[in-house]
Amino acid sequence: MGQSLDGFIASRTGDADYVTGEEDREHLHRLRALADAVVVGAGTAVADNPRLTVRACAGPHPVRVVIDPYRRVPSRHQVFTDGSAPTLWVVGPAAGGGADSGDGERRERGQCEGEDKGEGVADGLGGTAGRSGVDVLELPSHDAFAPHRLLRALADRGLGRVLVEGGGNTVSRFLHERALHRLYVTVAPVLLGDGVPGLRFTGPDRMRDALRPPVRRAHLGEDTLFELDLSGRMGTRTP
Repeated sequence: MGQSLDGFIASRTGDADYVTGEEDREHLHRLRALADAVVVGAGTAVADNPRLTVRACAGPHPVRVVIDPYRRVPSRHQVFTDGSAPTLWVVGPAAGGGADSGDGERRERGQCEGEDKGEGVADGLGGTAGRSGVDVLELPSHDAFAPHRLLRALADRGLGRVLVEGGGNTVSRFLHERALHRLYVTVAPVLLGDGVPGLRFTGPDRMRDALRPPVRRAHLGEDTLFELDLSGRMGTRTP
């Protein structure tokens, strides 16, 4: 996750191009090259229309995993159409309901241009199923989108090394549910004042109970990378 010094990953309009510098983007592409799969939530996929491929370094493309419980990522987006790498579209039941990451991702990145007119909604399974390189995984319930259950579903497909790239709501959920082994946060020396927040989860009442994992630091140009080792707090909060 790349963020400003005051903790934002995008401006109030959702613009995140770019929070951190070129060196951090190269580091991100190296992480992609090491992963079996790279995961983004629906809000990030809608707002950023990312490619999620390896371009800034040598290495294989990971499988691109789009978590989209309410099937609202447009089928015209690059992960479904460019053919650069395999894509796994993870969707909920066709007639689903209830609260989960979909609403949180919408708030996370703000209303995308055109979304209120229905232009930000996928055109159903028919828009992507059957396309070369695009596979659809329909989960039986919205409970199945819990981080540990998602990771098991990916592991069953041979995707054991997973990079959870964004956005803030998705990464926060994986962190809160103790589903991350490592957390990479790059802080840029820039102040936004307000905007789309990065990590947000229910914290402790006392400062001394705050999460303080082992950390390594590195300078990436003007930015500072924090690599947090969370392997000591891995658990199974979600059955």
